[in-house]
Amino acid sequence: MKVGFIGLGAMGTGMALNLHKAGYDLTVHDLHRDSAKPLEDAGAVWADTTADLARTADVVFTSLPGPKEMQHVGLGEHGLLTAMRPGTAWFDLTTNSPTVVRDLRPICRDKAIDLFDAPVSGGPKGAASGKLAIYVGGDRDAYDRHGKILQAIGDQVMYVGDIGAGNSAKLVHNCASLTIRSAIAEVFTLGVKAGVEPTALWHAMRQGAIGRTRTFDRVGDRYLQAKYDPPSFALVLADKDFRLALELAEQLEVPMKCAEAAYEDVKEALELGWGHRDSQAPMQLQNERAGVTVELTAEQVKNVLERD
Repeated sequence: MKVGFIGLGAMGTGMALNLHKAGYDLTVHDLHRDSAKPLEDAGAVWADTTADLARTADVVFTSLPGPKEMQHVGLGEHGLLTAMRPGTAWFDLTTNSPTVVRDLRPICRDKAIDLFDAPVSGGPKGAASGKLAIYVGGDRDAYDRHGKILQAIGDQVMYVGDIGAGNSAKLVHNCASLTIRSAIAEVFTLGVKAGVEPTALWHAMRQGAIGRTRTFDRVGDRYLQAKYDPPSFALVLADKDFRLALELAEQLEVPMKCAEAAYEDVKEALELGWGHRDSQAPMQLQNERAGVTVELTAEQVKNVLERD
């Protein structure tokens, strides 16, 4: 199989090298020829333009900075869609706009090209080692035909839905990561300013209930199943702990923007009479604001946890 790879930055170089190591006949292109040196040294072929690369490729990968660059590579003069053949596939590994890839799909369909949004998570080290999560959106039948190649670059390849779903999942993941980091920094500064030595505080946090399991695993039994009764930790007790933490922060003059926003939901849930429901119950308020229903079965939760 002939594979083309465009975008040889910190992520792209590692992924392209892994495709070559897996035995694929690889052609590469980048704005900067020097970026291709590790690939050419390994035996990959250089293409002078994206169109030259596309003419011979059965599968094309793009790993680019963002939506503007992806659109230019696909639709620009001498772009991919001027030269890709019917029956070929395009995996865009860029963290992209779901709207952009959805708008591009019908153009690809008219040319009988299968487009997938397939952003990755794992950073440059994961790209080099193959320890990457890949979130794939696109036509399911087309994915079944072409998706096996992704196993050469990632160890967690997940089909998550129709076109755009891959980037939606990636953006949710990254937004959660950034928000959680802010909350961790907030509570960590509270502990340090309260006099706890940082190493001891970090160890204490890691060995507590939320530190011993994955954060997203802990919502499986409650929030994801919309099951808040009977509680494992009642909201009225969580409210007491939350208030004590915020009182300590006020005494020590530690700003707590994330915690204060979260506490507004706790107060609203208490006003609704949810005090003796589980402490995850305030999460239901966001579902109602967004007009979203989240209610998995116990079996669905179990199936996801057993995939690892």
